[in-house]
Amino acid sequence: MEQPQYLIDTNAVIDYLGNKLPTSGMDFMNTVIDAVPNVSVVTKIEVLGFNTPEQHYKTLSDFINDATVLDLTNNVVEASIEIRKKHKTKLPDATIAATALVYDLVVISRNTADFKNIDGLQVIDPHSL
Repeated sequence: MEQPQYLIDTNAVIDYLGNKLPTSGMDFMNTVIDAVPNVSVVTKIEVLGFNTPEQHYKTLSDFINDATVLDLTNNVVEASIEIRKKHKTKLPDATIAATALVYDLVVISRNTADFKNIDGLQVIDPHSL
């Protein structure tokens, strides 16, 4: 059986880099990140858009540079549109969900409620592992 691949949401990146996850969540994230992390272009924008001291920005920037950033493709855009039509989902969350669905990835996020009821989407909360 093939191991699932993951898409890390912004809050999970911040919680991981800030060491704000429980031990089991940190262990899980270490495994995911060792296998080259995937993030949406939305997460890149959100993470690097934080107004933070230079040392923290470097940590965030290094993480994003080491990650595979999945850009907006036409398929992701179309899936985002469908998600927004069916659900009252904010554009960033709809785009992250659509990216995960298009690339067959499991979302890692603390905000599981942001993704509830989206057909076919799997979400793992690293705080509850």
